[in-house]
Amino acid sequence: MEALVLAADKPTLEYAAEGVELYRKRLQGFGKVEVRYVRGGSSEEVSARLLRASEGCLRIAVDERGKNMSTRELTKLWKEWQLRSVRRVAFMVGAADGHSEELRVASDLILSFGRHTMQHELALVVLMEQIYRVHTLLAGLPYHRG
Repeated sequence: MEALVLAADKPTLEYAAEGVELYRKRLQGFGKVEVRYVRGGSSEEVSARLLRASEGCLRIAVDERGKNMSTRELTKLWKEWQLRSVRRVAFMVGAADGHSEELRVASDLILSFGRHTMQHELALVVLMEQIYRVHTLLAGLPYHRG
């Protein structure tokens, strides 16, 4: 199963750019994980671009109003997607103003990393780390400790 990580604009914060690149490199041995950026703009504009870029994928919106899942729950869900022969999953991280209602309705899952508001570039790094952690759990590697 392929994962497509879609985000608004490339990270401008140095730590975020480095974090995304670190986990992108670590994920290379686990299958195809592509990171792609769409042009920024208003919430509606970015959401429309994310929806176009995720056509044909199982859509996961990263949003504070979504379902808060543990890493093990996300890993279990990943296994279910594999068993259902899902070919491609798109994770969508919006811009500073979040996602439009249209994008949330069109998503198969809205995933939250907690109820607090998180800067979108930080959310992207957290997402990449969680995808890496899921892959290490699936592979039986000791990266995940809890």
